Amino acid sequence: MKTVHERVTTSGPGDLGRRVAHRRTRLGLTRELVAERGGLDAGFVAYLETHPVPVGATTLTRLADALDTTVTDLLGGGREVPSGQALANSRVRLEELDPAACWTRLSSGGVGRVILTAPRGLVALPVNYRVLDATILYRTAEDGTLARTDGSEVAFEVDQLDEVFATGWSVLVNGTVSVVSDQELVHWFERHADPHPWAGGTRDTWMRIRPTGISGRIIRPDGPPVLDSGLGEESPR
Repeated sequence: MKTVHERVTTSGPGDLGRRVAHRRTRLGLTRELVAERGGLDAGFVAYLETHPVPVGATTLTRLADALDTTVTDLLGGGREVPSGQALANSRVRLEELDPAACWTRLSSGGVGRVILTAPRGLVALPVNYRVLDATILYRTAEDGTLARTDGSEVAFEVDQLDEVFATGWSVLVNGTVSVVSDQELVHWFERHADPHPWAGGTRDTWMRIRPTGISGRIIRPDGPPVLDSGLGEESPR
């Protein structure tokens, strides 16, 4: 039977800890700053991110406030529903992104959607991607739909939403996709720009989109979001 110490040192982070760490990293915050913003101990934040810890409602609320998110998001409550269900923020402005700003948002890689024409019509397929030399790289199965698009015109879309502030951005790339057949180039991509597909399986066919155009839009806040009180249309008496 393991001792308490052994259970602590061999346990990994829980779902909540991983979400806290991910959100904190996205915001560029240190653990100390999160603790300060939430009125918590920095040691507790560090421990939470690396161990499964039961957390009470008050602490969850403080963590959500410190990370500019919601308790529901920290607990993974939005995993099974589409993004963008938050109440719209009436105090925002919509702006066009210039090409440089578009590439800045794409440059970190992540998940995007390849939009292409298939026998059954237009389809949008999600892929893990990386950006290298102003081109989009991703891997797919040799006999898959994406591999059959070699030489075709496609679109590639990436977006990000902030459910708390009801803001976000989207970038659309138009271009020509091709299979990367140069094995020396493939090996270089594997070392420097591998997107590591989440879908698993054998995905050894490398695809590259050479852009012919790029555009984007962003919704910026002009004030605090309108919060849903949960009371419906009728005001409390």
